[in-house]
Amino acid sequence: MTGTTTGTTTAADYGWLDERYEHLLEAYCVTLVRGLTPEALLTELKAEPEPGLTGVDALNEPCFDAWEHFEGDSMFVGVTTVGDWSLMVEFNGYLGITPEAMLPVSRERRVVSHYRNINAVDHFYWFEDGDTRLHFEPLFPYARNGSHCDELLTEMRESGFDLRDSQDRDYTLHTEAAFALAHRLTGIRLTPELFASAEFTCGTAPVPRG
Repeated sequence: MTGTTTGTTTAADYGWLDERYEHLLEAYCVTLVRGLTPEALLTELKAEPEPGLTGVDALNEPCFDAWEHFEGDSMFVGVTTVGDWSLMVEFNGYLGITPEAMLPVSRERRVVSHYRNINAVDHFYWFEDGDTRLHFEPLFPYARNGSHCDELLTEMRESGFDLRDSQDRDYTLHTEAAFALAHRLTGIRLTPELFASAEFTCGTAPVPRG
């Protein structure tokens, strides 16, 4: 597999998130996994089944309830099918950007995940074939690591990241740029209609520790 990207999406294409899902952007993890059904992904993550839910908003309360109950040791996740990919959404979670969980899932497939918490700490990961191809913090995209960390510089700039290491760099749409870059890596465009109508298969999964 190569780092070939698709689409010409930019941060501006995800402006609807701040308008309609501001509460999600405060603390979220969004993950796309190619080649696994939602049920198979939850099995890979050793998740305990939970009742299914409709729409991203419905995940909010059970995600925060799980955080209170498990204190971050397990996460409530919702997974739905989008094309050949599974979309996993977490409020206030970080299972999707936990390498110990997602590197095994990425064997023979691509996984793209990004995250932000209430303190604006954020991460973007591209996992593939059991390898971390790219990792960076969207607030600081000039500092990258991974085996292919400079392969997507053009796509990062076009998505909306200012890659300069300077105090006057533009980071106003860094979260929306993360969604745009994920789209370019997966070909999956997330839309408000999808977020409102998606049927999520749900589970509570342990967070593996290194």
